[in-house]
Amino acid sequence: MSRLEPLMDGHGRRIGDVRISVTDRCNFRCQYCMPAEGLPWLERKAVLSYEEIERVVGLLAAMGVHDVRLTGGEPLVRKELWRLVARLSALPDVHDLSLTTNGYLLARQVEQLVAAGLRRVNVSLDSLAADRFFAMTRRDSLGQVLEGLEAAERFEELRPIKVNAVALRNFTESEVVAFAEFARRKPYEVRFIEFMPLDGDRNWDSSQVLPNAEVRDLIHAAYPLEAIGRAPSGTARRYRFADGQGEIGFISPVTEPFCDDCNRIRLTADGRLRTCLFSITETDLREPLRTGASDRELEDIIRGAVWHKELKHRVNDPGFVPPARSMSQIGG
Repeated sequence: MSRLEPLMDGHGRRIGDVRISVTDRCNFRCQYCMPAEGLPWLERKAVLSYEEIERVVGLLAAMGVHDVRLTGGEPLVRKELWRLVARLSALPDVHDLSLTTNGYLLARQVEQLVAAGLRRVNVSLDSLAADRFFAMTRRDSLGQVLEGLEAAERFEELRPIKVNAVALRNFTESEVVAFAEFARRKPYEVRFIEFMPLDGDRNWDSSQVLPNAEVRDLIHAAYPLEAIGRAPSGTARRYRFADGQGEIGFISPVTEPFCDDCNRIRLTADGRLRTCLFSITETDLREPLRTGASDRELEDIIRGAVWHKELKHRVNDPGFVPPARSMSQIGG
């Protein structure tokens, strides 16, 4: 596909990053994401095919959206995900192809994924203690997740390996130093993410948020930190340990929003384009994909939606209304 004009929003931001949810299904039941009993899954026919995803990504990439991350639900429960990775990595305008996973199935799939062209991986891991991991995820699976990380570590192509921990008040405080030590002894960038109002139980309250400023202070007291900064349009404020042994990051959408230079859009598993994680509106791409829309028609739909991308997420504003979908239904 020939290069197209850059994809811009109405605030002058150039869009360069898309998160693609390949499924809403998940084999965990994390408290900050999904009820213990789970959620109603999409019917299989409602989910975009690999061919449909490839077409959308190819069009976006031609408009300058060069960074693609596959998410879920849990993306590795989607059958033969490596086939989609191979399709997307072959697109000349896709420059960075990554995956966010809970890690449970990573050890058995990572070799195929890397061979297909995967180049980065983010693993969600909220505790390094088996009992607390179970309390958070409702699954006794810490060993499998750690095995997945070790398997990924063997592939030099997968760098950096990022470990994401959701920071919750009265839970994460006791984990902080252990995670810092984990980042110091392993080639992983541990990143703390503030708890956001996207939980399936709809119980989010600001009192449950553990601000990353407090997490930084706890780590700094044990292992002094030096700021590296935040890359343009990046989500994480990065720090190195003062003695040079590893890095750590903080993603603070609640207390330190990074909306001003946000360059991200999202595509849900059922083909809805979302211009913000907290959007209350979506644009259907599945219907035009399946009813013969030309690339130009799809391009016009995408540009129209992105032009109206929100200036900020408004989580801290009075009257904030969370999106109807939870994180697993939107895609992380």
